Amino acid sequence: QVQLVESGGGVVQPGGSLRLSCVLSGGTFRLYNMAWYRQAPGNQRELVASILGGGIIAGDTTYYADSIKGRFTISRDNSKNTMYLQMNGLKPEDTAVYYCNTKTTAFRWGQGTQVTVSS
Repeated sequence: QVQLVESGGGVVQPGGSLRLSCVLSGGTFRLYNMAWYRQAPGNQRELVASILGGGIIAGDTTYYADSIKGRFTISRDNSKNTMYLQMNGLKPEDTAVYYCNTKTTAFRWGQGTQVTVSS
């Protein structure tokens, strides 16, 4: 059974940085198109960024929501079954619980990791 575990969240001031990690176990991580999602209080879960799997390294392999474009970077290390989200220039509106899953949300959601941006 696939398990997703997110980590790396915390409390930062506006303009600060965090690096989130997502470890997938029980599946063939390298084959999956993976994604980061977030859910702020009172809002629906939304797609933040995604990255292609299947060993594709040529061309445009990533997608970013307009709200985070230029500030966040998604990456993956297939040798570690891990996906990352480097978040720079954080804003209060980035405050949310961040989750990872496949692009098609194929697996059961993990517990997420809380990101709070506040002065």
